[in-house]
Amino acid sequence: MTTRKQELETLFRQHYRQMYRLATLLLHDDAESKDIVHDVFAQLLTSSTTELHEKTAAAFLLTSVRNRCLNVIRGRKIQERVQRLYLLDLDTTIIPPDLFCEELKALSEGISLLTPPVCREVVELHFRDNLTFREIAVRLGVSETTVYKHLRRALQQLREHLKRD
Repeated sequence: MTTRKQELETLFRQHYRQMYRLATLLLHDDAESKDIVHDVFAQLLTSSTTELHEKTAAAFLLTSVRNRCLNVIRGRKIQERVQRLYLLDLDTTIIPPDLFCEELKALSEGISLLTPPVCREVVELHFRDNLTFREIAVRLGVSETTVYKHLRRALQQLREHLKRD
């Protein structure tokens, strides 16, 4: 068993810098990078089945560090998503039905006042009928860029209309 320990100590001395550098590049966190490298060696120390060969040891160690870093990054992304959803849940306010009806009326009125009329048509096709820019462009016989510009102009007019109310 002491030969295994000595073997791992030698590998640690030879490859620590490379492993730490890789972890730092992926995680941008010094402490977490050190933890990852130490975890890889701790797992090797406790695992009696993992046999390291001199030629493949560096590749194995770097791959182990990379995989652990990817797991940490995946965990961070999940945590961020949960936090965002939690914040959205806290942010959700219940709008009284009468106020909601007033906002819908103001929005409907704003849509009916859109100029030129093609802007109103683009808004209705996009939001009411759920058509894509390409589908609207084909239906109206214009380019997708024109559809985008009409929609942008219409949304700008709607924002101004809703601010006034």
